[in-house]
Amino acid sequence: MASREQQHTKKVPLFPFLSLLCFASIFFLLSLSRKTSSPSPSHSHYRTFQTRTPDSTPCDYSDGSWIHQPDPKPAKYDATCKEIFKGWNCISNNKSNGFDLTAWRWKPHTCDLPPFDPLAFLHKFRDTNIGFVGDSLNRNMFVSLFCTLKQVSSEVKKWRPAGADRGFTFLRYNLTIAYHRTNLLARYGRWSANANGGALESLGYREGFRVDIDVPEGTWAEAPAFHDILIFNTGHWWWAPSKFDPVKSPMLFFEKGEPIIPPIPPHVGLDMVLKHMVLFVEKRLQPGAIKFFRTQSPRHFEGGDWDHGGSCQRLQPLLPEQVEEIFSLKNNGTNVEARLVNEHLYKALKGSGFHILDITRMSEFRADAHPSTSGGKKHDDCMHWCLPGITDTWNDLLIEHLNNIKFRD
Repeated sequence: MASREQQHTKKVPLFPFLSLLCFASIFFLLSLSRKTSSPSPSHSHYRTFQTRTPDSTPCDYSDGSWIHQPDPKPAKYDATCKEIFKGWNCISNNKSNGFDLTAWRWKPHTCDLPPFDPLAFLHKFRDTNIGFVGDSLNRNMFVSLFCTLKQVSSEVKKWRPAGADRGFTFLRYNLTIAYHRTNLLARYGRWSANANGGALESLGYREGFRVDIDVPEGTWAEAPAFHDILIFNTGHWWWAPSKFDPVKSPMLFFEKGEPIIPPIPPHVGLDMVLKHMVLFVEKRLQPGAIKFFRTQSPRHFEGGDWDHGGSCQRLQPLLPEQVEEIFSLKNNGTNVEARLVNEHLYKALKGSGFHILDITRMSEFRADAHPSTSGGKKHDDCMHWCLPGITDTWNDLLIEHLNNIKFRD
């Protein structure tokens, strides 16, 4: 009976079922390919960065304290890195606390700032160009990043992309970092009175420095079109009476090729330069690139300015009350420049597409981390930083911000 029933059981054809299954699979694969397709052809050669939605309240990395680690991890690099400027190599120059500088770790009060992993960074940001644009303090930061990456990837090509002062490509990852030297961001140079007279000559000016507030310095003008990530700074040279003496060699500001009359003081000129340079960068920046403006790096001259016997002999970070005593705008002391410059930066960057890399507060504590008398100068160097040293933490902060940004090709 059973065998007869099996003989009379109607067979179900498999072809229609298999065809339906095959069609469904093809439709599913096509839908996935649309979701993961590359960007439009016009932007296909750029890396596009997108801000990740935070899972919790953003961390205030500037609010924290320095913690001394009794058993610190080895430094990310050592004094043998050849890119370290001689005056900043505090270990080779036998600064008494040179080795101890890397034992201090910045700990934000509401979160953590881990040291970045250089190898992971190279993998994540392969095929990326990174430009540091600014004065020698940005070079301090650039050298720190280079030495850290060189420690884990030694195949390096030296070159100067897009007008850079210095640059290197890590060949295995096609990652380029470069430093573009510029003191004021704007183009400037010596100015002398014309024998035929003019607007400035009629006011009694005979010589000074011409600053074109609407023209970027040539060393970095091509950088926004080349780099995927940019880190800008300016500030130290705007309060440099030894360079721009208000009487003997004043800053004379020009716009559209003509002198600004009546002449304006440097702090107003800074505002106008920042306004023009921010607009210039945002117009020239390649699609998908990301830009930072680093806040002012503090100086720690005590007992006078650099040319009046000022020094920085401390071997420990400052206490909070000491920080306020030295840097408070109310006290108007030797080192007030840092917070003054930041006021101008925040005003100029409001509403722009720049991310602010705030290193000022964490750095104000570190009066112990400058080359001081080991810098090889006739005076104490209380402006630049020892390497290895605090600019390694600046790069930890930079890369922590970048790691909070996800990119897609």
